[in-house]
Amino acid sequence: MTRPKLSYTIWFSQRTGSTLLNYALASTGVAGAPREWLNFQYNNPAKFKREDLEQIWKCGTTPNGVFGLKIGFEQRWIDLFRTMSGLPQNASRAEVWSAAFPNCFKHIYMTRRNKVRLAVSWWRAIVTGEWHRNFGEKPQEHDIAEKYNFEAIQYLLLQSTMCEAAIEDFFSESDIVPLTIVYEDFIQDYEGTVIRMLEFLDVQTDNINVAPPALDKLADDVAEQWVQRFREESQQGWENRRW
Repeated sequence: MTRPKLSYTIWFSQRTGSTLLNYALASTGVAGAPREWLNFQYNNPAKFKREDLEQIWKCGTTPNGVFGLKIGFEQRWIDLFRTMSGLPQNASRAEVWSAAFPNCFKHIYMTRRNKVRLAVSWWRAIVTGEWHRNFGEKPQEHDIAEKYNFEAIQYLLLQSTMCEAAIEDFFSESDIVPLTIVYEDFIQDYEGTVIRMLEFLDVQTDNINVAPPALDKLADDVAEQWVQRFREESQQGWENRRW
């Protein structure tokens, strides 16, 4: 089995544009196929075998030897790869990760400035079942105005914050300086962001074509109403309102 020459990981929390970025990078033909391999094709570490890892390498690597994947931080996979690679407990988590994904010295961190909008987008996807919409596709009709749920949005806000804290702790532990991609900037400069990432990976960008955005935004008037309602309710009674 041929090992990747270069591996990179996109670390993300939900609703930060990671799937849009995946499609864009795959379209170049030189940046691997950075899917969420460990949570879709293989979602149970207890059943994960060495041959599964090698199959991921094969499917996620482009002919130039570049492999990519994306994942929200999960300690369970670190624990599995530590055991699979026979690494000691004092080996850093970054060392463990690079043993599983060869030469994984490049890390991308996807985030979103407005975490309330992130959490609302996440809740909207849950209640509608519409996680993505292909570019140019007619919007689905959803009667969700009455499905606002303060506690659910608050929980998702906390979950995204904890996920990002875990990712940042992973970086800090090994002095990793990732390429940070901010959702709000990415959607304003789609192609420029993709080229910047290829340059970060030291991938040749001459004559590279980046496909147009594969996905449309899902935000609608109802989502904006939920954002404003959550903003008001979460600060109710505060003497010093933050937003």
